[in-house]
Amino acid sequence: MSIETRFTRREGGEYAYAIESTKIKFGVGVIRELGWEAKSLGMTRVAIYTDPQVTKLEHFSTAIQSVRDSGIDFEVYDEVEVEPTDRSFTAASKFAIEGKFDGFVSIGGGSVIDTTKASNLYSNYPDELLTYVNLPVGLAKPVPGKLMPHIACPTTFGTASECTGIAIFDIIEMEMKTGIAHQALTPTLGMLDPNALMSLPRPVIASNAFDVFSHAIESLTAKSYTDRIAPESPDKRPLLQGANPYSNVSCKEAIRLIGENLELALADPNVVTAREPLMLAGMLAGIGFGNAGCHVPHAMSYAVAGLVQDYFPEGWSSDHPMVPHGISVILNAPAVYRLIGSTLPSQHLEAAKSMGADVRNIPNERAGDILAEQVIKLMKIAGMPNGLSDIGYNDSDIEALTERTLMQKRLLNISPLEMSKETLQTLFKDSMRYW
Repeated sequence: MSIETRFTRREGGEYAYAIESTKIKFGVGVIRELGWEAKSLGMTRVAIYTDPQVTKLEHFSTAIQSVRDSGIDFEVYDEVEVEPTDRSFTAASKFAIEGKFDGFVSIGGGSVIDTTKASNLYSNYPDELLTYVNLPVGLAKPVPGKLMPHIACPTTFGTASECTGIAIFDIIEMEMKTGIAHQALTPTLGMLDPNALMSLPRPVIASNAFDVFSHAIESLTAKSYTDRIAPESPDKRPLLQGANPYSNVSCKEAIRLIGENLELALADPNVVTAREPLMLAGMLAGIGFGNAGCHVPHAMSYAVAGLVQDYFPEGWSSDHPMVPHGISVILNAPAVYRLIGSTLPSQHLEAAKSMGADVRNIPNERAGDILAEQVIKLMKIAGMPNGLSDIGYNDSDIEALTERTLMQKRLLNISPLEMSKETLQTLFKDSMRYW
């Protein structure tokens, strides 16, 4: 199936796609310009969000000094939880409400940036937490208006939260992940400094890289935007629209950059030139999936992360069991590729080639298998867990995992294949062990 055929317009179907993204500043040392940027946005009293580990980094000190030198008043909130929860979102939002800030800065990974998005939202338009949360978990109320300016300064490269209007968190009592998705949440500016990645341990680099790859391949293989019914009015067009020509370009380049640089970055963690392309890949994939959307592996990952009982990953500091996002996604991905690969063979083969596979003379029906085999090979090199069984799951968990995945309608709705309960159960079973 050619790309041109996928995007053929249909009678009564969607006829347009919108490209939304954050303004980006990218470069080694660019964090030194944070104070200048905050001042240029009119910030006079700033909430700086981070987590306890990031506060120990030279990158954080440089950022704080830049803000201080600009003469801006600020307070630091350093209690962000890795893999945030409804509890931590609520506590962080309370800080923002009480502080009466006119601008936000996030310095950290996706958890920090997502928490800052939520704090910006709930401090400007206070409401019950679930009011803005995606259906069917929440009410999905649209954000009523503009938010305060937010400068996102990522210290990881996997989530690309600086590029999207999405904030993800765990609901503790429901043991599941969900999120808020609205264009208003998109940060005003993203400042991407590859120096921030130099402190990341090898497992974190690997998890981030697989998250970027997953964003890109899922966006590339998502249901076409033309498969949706045209909205009644432009404001009804969803944030995550489905695969489109623009997102395809950025996602293909992201996959190429990951394929060419992952093993080098894992082998030599002290060379910034090996990590700079990974940060660029994360940004490109973020722009891609921020407009197209992700599908089945991400939907499954939210259940995997939400139900974990006793997994403590190497390289992360946490006082509770957790599955880092990139790991929770990639552990499901090979099973999904095998299922949907023959539906979109050219996209799967192109991705496999970019990740180092020999795809010459491969029949279309083998496309998903080839990509799955190549990703599994890289998972072994990177020291990823061998499927869901390595993080504490077994066949008795499949029912609960499936039920929570079925709740991720925002993601499943753009899957290239319809996902029944039985299909998801099979995918979880196939994800238990790969080698």
